[in-house]
Amino acid sequence: MDVERERAENRRTARARGARARWAAAGPGVSVAATGAGAAMVLAGFAPALSPLTVAVLLGVLVGGALPAATADGLAWATRRFLRAGVVLLGLQLGLAEVLRLGPGTLAAVVVTVAAGFAGTIALGRLVGVPRGLGLMVATGFSVCGASAIAAMDGAARTEREDVAGGVALVTVYGSAAMVLVPFLGARVFGLDGEALGMWAGLSVHEVGQVVAAASPAGAAAVGTAVVVKLTRVVLLAPMVAAVGVLERRRPGGAGARPPIVPLFVVGFLAAVALRGADVLPGAVLAGAADVSTVLLAAAMFGLGTSVRVGTLLRTGRRGLVLGALSTALVGGVSLGALTVLGA
Repeated sequence: MDVERERAENRRTARARGARARWAAAGPGVSVAATGAGAAMVLAGFAPALSPLTVAVLLGVLVGGALPAATADGLAWATRRFLRAGVVLLGLQLGLAEVLRLGPGTLAAVVVTVAAGFAGTIALGRLVGVPRGLGLMVATGFSVCGASAIAAMDGAARTEREDVAGGVALVTVYGSAAMVLVPFLGARVFGLDGEALGMWAGLSVHEVGQVVAAASPAGAAAVGTAVVVKLTRVVLLAPMVAAVGVLERRRPGGAGARPPIVPLFVVGFLAAVALRGADVLPGAVLAGAADVSTVLLAAAMFGLGTSVRVGTLLRTGRRGLVLGALSTALVGGVSLGALTVLGA
């Protein structure tokens, strides 16, 4: 009996030593990522046009070269783990009942916009000549939900950090432009009423915050419609990531390098959507989950930014800007056409 107790104590001691060793290796980097996320949240409050995720990746790019080597392991761990946890919690923002109330025409317009925007941007990326990874990131971010979608796709595809950061930067540039252009064109050129303008903003603008800004000139009802339509686009993130995962496994490479067909965090995302649809969580929990999701994704984006080197990022700048402009025009045009034919 004494021998068994001694063995059990030795196992506990070994586990405790292992945990301390892991924290000694990862702790500095995790702490830096958490600090970067907090700074991004504060700074984003002074610039509503920028999401905390965008600010976080920019901060990471700025300070990455100055961080000590001891933070590398923890930043890599935070980027992977916080990203997946943040995407899972993102599913709690999607109310399926609200989505279904949009009606079959609007839902069809969402599917057409996302599918055409994604496939069309991939094709445009090849035509323009940007790296494959950057084309994939731009296609995902512009067609679904900006930086959050880019972060999720990065977990399923083999991409360079510069491509991911470039996609986030382009989402910021062209999403900000869309905040101004969509309400102007919608009201002054196309003569859309408040509800239709809200739907078009939700279908075409990249980030949720940018969608709110684009729809706000048309009133509170338009903003509500825009956000629901926008989050409906987010529902399509899971099948899109799963489809890319299948294609990634067919690309040349060792078996060990192949991503899973459906990453576990995508399964968690779908489970969170189902849990929200069951309407068993109080509003305070849902609001808290949304805040935690933003913080986790901001920490992951900061960690991502620290691995980016500006010189490498700038080498594809001009072609990336061209692709961003073409993709914005594609998503805006397809969404308006789909809304006209299928939606309102």
